[in-house]
Amino acid sequence: MLYPLLRTLMFQFDPETAHNWMLNLLHATPVLPLNRLFGAHAPSRPRRIMGLDFPNPVGLAAGLDKNGECIRAWEALGFGFIEIGTVTPRPQLGNSKPRMFRLPPAQALINRFGFNNKGVDHLIEQVQRAKFKGILGINIGKNADTPVASATDDYLIGLRKVYPWASYITVNISSPNTPGLRDLQYGVALDQLLLALKAEQRRLCDAHGRYVPLAIKIAPDLADADLSLVAQALLRYEMDAVIATNTTFSRAGVEGLAHAEESGGLSGAPLQERSTAVIRQLASILAGEIPIIAVGGILSGADAAAKITAGASLVQIYTGFIYRGPDLIREAVLALDALD
Repeated sequence: MLYPLLRTLMFQFDPETAHNWMLNLLHATPVLPLNRLFGAHAPSRPRRIMGLDFPNPVGLAAGLDKNGECIRAWEALGFGFIEIGTVTPRPQLGNSKPRMFRLPPAQALINRFGFNNKGVDHLIEQVQRAKFKGILGINIGKNADTPVASATDDYLIGLRKVYPWASYITVNISSPNTPGLRDLQYGVALDQLLLALKAEQRRLCDAHGRYVPLAIKIAPDLADADLSLVAQALLRYEMDAVIATNTTFSRAGVEGLAHAEESGGLSGAPLQERSTAVIRQLASILAGEIPIIAVGGILSGADAAAKITAGASLVQIYTGFIYRGPDLIREAVLALDALD
């Protein structure tokens, strides 16, 4: 296959340089040649979740295409749904470089990008240009210089701006790379945020004549008691989905490897077990009332199947795509289909 050769080439370069090079390639390559080059288009395996019809249950996780500049390319590669962002109200550079590190022996990455993006207005321009008819999630966050106490204001700006263009909207309160952001997962701060988001969702639904589901993306590092409280809040405020999980502060599984002590969020194979445990606990509490979208450590079809068996309805991949390429999409779709 072509992708292993492409990966070998990309891994000769700094990870962020390779990342940007890949996005430029996908942005510039017409859709049809992508299908022919990679030959990995996933079969149709429809799912209806959140009132939306997904062509297949394997999606692109947020973070790979923060600015929404490669939407049609992701569709051509076989993803059943695409999540772009995290996008903030205003453009921001993110954290200083270097800020992305590979740990190949563990099939893992560490990043501390810090929501580097061109701002929500640029993202909307890309969505309009793409004219994508599939399921598009848009992931929103707060600007780094917005105080946590004012974070709701940024989320409401993002929600209002992307609402007409999204199939669903993800609220990212779990990135480890924006100081204070994860505090929004706790207590009064979470209640106030969810209350404001739900009220604005209702207002926007009336204004646009269209209901756009809200998903909340959570961290894998929550203690069991805190995770239970988050799940109860999601039920209380009638959120439409939960995405579990974001990257982790933990370094379990990568001890002693080059770059293991870099700050930032760890993703990839070492996150698989913890992410699945979070999904299992969420599923027990939510009892099917709120669907779970699984992300974290999916490097094979078996990994994707483990998430669904634990209680998820859909899966997303990011780091697995970097290491495995488009073959992983098809493999995961077929593995999930075999569970039916």
